[in-house]
Amino acid sequence: MPFIDLQSNLASGCFSEDFLRSFCSICAAALNKPEERMNVVVHPGLPMLMNGSCSPCVVLSVSAISVTDSAEKNKEHSAKIFSFLTKELGLTEDRIVIQFHELQPHQVGKKGTVMSFL
Repeated sequence: MPFIDLQSNLASGCFSEDFLRSFCSICAAALNKPEERMNVVVHPGLPMLMNGSCSPCVVLSVSAISVTDSAEKNKEHSAKIFSFLTKELGLTEDRIVIQFHELQPHQVGKKGTVMSFL
């Protein structure tokens, strides 16, 4: 059950429903997870500074169980996600940062319990 949290200073109009669905598909494929288990949240229009500039940018947080636990895996995930975001949002790679967080099953609640028991 991956959690994708995108923060950007781009306007909300840049993040249509089509974008959200495509982004969800790309992230699901990159993480080898079913789309129906993905959780994607976009926070547009934020005041942001990256590398000393307020130019358009994205900070992305990817949290998941079992798929973000190594540099090798995250390098592959990063390449696929960067490719999509640079193409779809017109950003250069230096205007995107991704944080990967490994979750444990006991850290994710669902259906009144935690993933450890599902």
